[in-house]
Amino acid sequence: MSSPDQTSGSFLPDFCGARTVFVVVLLAELLAIVLTLSHLPYQRERLVELAMYSLFIQWVALSCIAILCIFRQHLNALKDYQVGVISYLISLITTFVVAELAWWVQNKWVSGDYFGHGHGPFVLRILGISAIVWALALRYFYVQFQLRQQIVAEAESRFQALQSRIKPHFLFNCMNTIASLIRRNPAAAEQVVEDLADLFRVSLQDRHGDTTLQEELDLCRRYLRIEQLRLGDRLDVDWRADDLPGHLPLPALILQPLLENAIYHGIERLPDGGRISLYGDAGTKRLQIHIENPVPDVTDRRGPEHRGNKLAQDNIDQRLTAFFEQAGLLRAGRENDHYHVTVTIPYGNENTDRRR
Repeated sequence: MSSPDQTSGSFLPDFCGARTVFVVVLLAELLAIVLTLSHLPYQRERLVELAMYSLFIQWVALSCIAILCIFRQHLNALKDYQVGVISYLISLITTFVVAELAWWVQNKWVSGDYFGHGHGPFVLRILGISAIVWALALRYFYVQFQLRQQIVAEAESRFQALQSRIKPHFLFNCMNTIASLIRRNPAAAEQVVEDLADLFRVSLQDRHGDTTLQEELDLCRRYLRIEQLRLGDRLDVDWRADDLPGHLPLPALILQPLLENAIYHGIERLPDGGRISLYGDAGTKRLQIHIENPVPDVTDRRGPEHRGNKLAQDNIDQRLTAFFEQAGLLRAGRENDHYHVTVTIPYGNENTDRRR
């Protein structure tokens, strides 16, 4: 799956993609059905008429998207209004050529008049329908493109807000850990400094908020190693993520903030600490990553009370939705004395409508 971003290029979808072709074929068939049903009264040859309309409309639709696919790179270099005008003219010209060819084929090899009475009225009717349909389609593509641009911009701003929230809090804890280790365990203090440097180097890289699962897991390992030095025996880590497909793309800072929440709202509030479990469950079309941690009883007032506003979870949920164009990829909730978070990463089918 490529990075789903469409910040560059035209507002047209990828007409070379299988999903777009399937949608166009489906809509063309629906149009053929509507045109067939619009002819009254009912005739015995209605199915034959539907077959002829389907053949012709599918021919027009597939020819148009094939030409738009061929000229895709050239259209991506133009401004939006130029893309709209040129693609509209390409569609009308293609429709006219196919209409002339279909009229010739019907007169030469097909018995019966399935396309109306007269060459001129037939061509004008087809061009009129095509003009209306393609005008609505281009308007829809443009509105969807603007909506995706807005979602991407909001996701980027949320990512930056999440970075600014996490880094000062995490840095403060690391400085305290380093200060406490300098005299009694200089080697451990040096290890924390190295992990902290590696962690911040990864998180500060300018990758437009995109990363891979392997890089995100490496970030989590560094973070947990630092927290284990800070919390000592109070933090136990059950790590079962070494066999996960590390090449999968996903937004940056997805798992590390969830681990930070698990420690801040769970482990730190328990006098004896607890165990954080991170493991994956790979299926044929999606990967699920689970994070579990113990939490205090709701009636237990011992220890500091950390009231969360779920900023990290809300940001992660919305950035996953924007990245994969699917909702409900983050599920979280309390189960008895444990808090369970599940992050779903789709990878079964490629979304070719969105390219970086």
